[in-house]
Amino acid sequence: MTKSSGPSAQDLLEAMRAGMGRVPAAIEKSTAIDEGLIHEHMRSRMYAMPAGGALDEETRTLIYLAAALAGSSPACVRAMADKIAQQGIPAAKVLETVHIARFAMATKIIGDAEPVFDALIGSQK
Repeated sequence: MTKSSGPSAQDLLEAMRAGMGRVPAAIEKSTAIDEGLIHEHMRSRMYAMPAGGALDEETRTLIYLAAALAGSSPACVRAMADKIAQQGIPAAKVLETVHIARFAMATKIIGDAEPVFDALIGSQK
């Protein structure tokens, strides 16, 4: 097990629980195996979302949700659903975020298919 100075792993888990309503199972399990993982995870969180950063917490949560949806990360989607409930983010904002992520993925597929379109255009000549 890797140890780290600063708050204990259990303190970090409790802070996550307070901020999201629960701790994702993978985070809880990883901490039981290696406490250093929760410390590294929280260090990365502070790098991505620093205190006093340019974005407010609601916007950060919605961006994280969109990235989790686009990245096909069910655990992160669940965690952001919990955080959305904790923060009381209005349904209209959450649904617009889902729509934007869906549109981005649809656009990605069209962009990824460009070689297919090139082949089809070439076969029409």
